[in-house]
Amino acid sequence: MSMERRAFLLGASTLAAGATASASPTASETRSPAAADGGGALLLPEGGESLFARVNGVKLHYVRVGAGPNVVLLHGWPQTWFAWRSTMERLCARFTLIAPDLRGLGLSERTAAGYDKKTIAGDVRALIDEAAGGRAHVIGHDMGGKAAFMLAHLHPEHVEKLVLVDCLIPGTENMDSLRGGAWHYGFHMAPDFPEMLTKGRERDYIAAQIRAWSHRKDAVPENAIAEFARHYASEGGMTAGFNYYRALKDDAAAAASLKGRKLDMPVLAIAGRHGVGERLADALRPQAMNLRSVIVDDSGHFVADEAPEQFCAQIEGFLSA
Repeated sequence: MSMERRAFLLGASTLAAGATASASPTASETRSPAAADGGGALLLPEGGESLFARVNGVKLHYVRVGAGPNVVLLHGWPQTWFAWRSTMERLCARFTLIAPDLRGLGLSERTAAGYDKKTIAGDVRALIDEAAGGRAHVIGHDMGGKAAFMLAHLHPEHVEKLVLVDCLIPGTENMDSLRGGAWHYGFHMAPDFPEMLTKGRERDYIAAQIRAWSHRKDAVPENAIAEFARHYASEGGMTAGFNYYRALKDDAAAAASLKGRKLDMPVLAIAGRHGVGERLADALRPQAMNLRSVIVDDSGHFVADEAPEQFCAQIEGFLSA
């Protein structure tokens, strides 16, 4: 089976007037109105600002909050920057948190191509130059973790420390459902069919996937699922998301080309016991020179939501050491 899989969806969000006051944006950085829920309540973390920057040929939306060392947070599928809101609120007293919507997702520009993780890593590299002065700690979950892995290999000068959260290194995914693999890889990678079969049921599908991958089934709140779904349900949103899966064959080839190269920066692998477990750290050991591994016992795939206190304590300790 060819290797492609999950992607991200995006869409236009209901916008409320007025951006949070902050430092003046740079020449290629512009503020956006703050996204709001149906009742008008701001979705941004307190003190956060919603910004746009044109980097690597694509217009990316990101949210920034806090003070201190820069930390870039890369979300997974089927999420947007909003997946990190709770983490940002917990850590903003110690760090400056920068959470983009990945290419094609959330409020970021939807492109016809560029969903391979090498290209996504290029987007993030340019965003670090634009929004973080050229160097940052990088945390990536799921698809964002794959991009963070490529970023650390291809642009190590931009990565202070690397945290990979319940993801699989490109090329190590088990796509064979007859041998314990995940069925959704093939479904998401198929041309056109997943869009056809999820049309009009985007929220139901996203909610079902999140529940299936969670150990704590209620950990990802309903307001987060609604926020993700309204972007993915917009025109072309599901296709953008599925394109992250459809690029997995290219991702595997890119990762294979890095064989023998080492990661010199400190690396933390944090995974759910009921998620990828030890597989992430096992894949990293041959290449990460300074690796720390943490398994969260009462968590599945969404560690930041399922065990937020433990997750944030591990992040704070690792980045502050």
